[in-house]
Amino acid sequence: MTRRHRHTDRRAGRLARMSAQPVAPTLQLEIQTVEEVIEQLRELNEPVPVPLELPDEETLVEIQEQILIHLPFELREFLLKVSDVVYGRLEPVTASDPQSHTYLPEVTATAWDLGVPRDLVPLCQDGRDYYVVDVEGEVTLWSGAEGELTDETWDSVWHWARDVWLES
Repeated sequence: MTRRHRHTDRRAGRLARMSAQPVAPTLQLEIQTVEEVIEQLRELNEPVPVPLELPDEETLVEIQEQILIHLPFELREFLLKVSDVVYGRLEPVTASDPQSHTYLPEVTATAWDLGVPRDLVPLCQDGRDYYVVDVEGEVTLWSGAEGELTDETWDSVWHWARDVWLES
């Protein structure tokens, strides 16, 4: 089954968040949805013996230098706000512990070696498959069995978190 979500103008959403002017109703819904996803992930965060830490901006700059690609805005936001969450069976990438099996540079190197296009950044490994993020922030499922991108896409990392991670 193909998942296709309505495309939203991300630039308008970002500008609206930065603006002090009233936000259009559709943008308000999108902003509320992101905040609701973050809140839900925080509530569902499972206790672990050694909790993960959130990265800071400097750490993300170092990671960009390691993988030689700019991290899309929503992926950066995801890493800064919820990459310490442990929930469900999926384990999205993390950015604070180089020894972790979910450390973004290591997951990226492995994914690229397996054939994931180098202009895409892995968000989460799921068996042989990878959920990957493009420069615009859209998430696509890359099939390890087929060695190519599938038709399954989500408008943003937050849509993916709501529709896939929270359902895992």
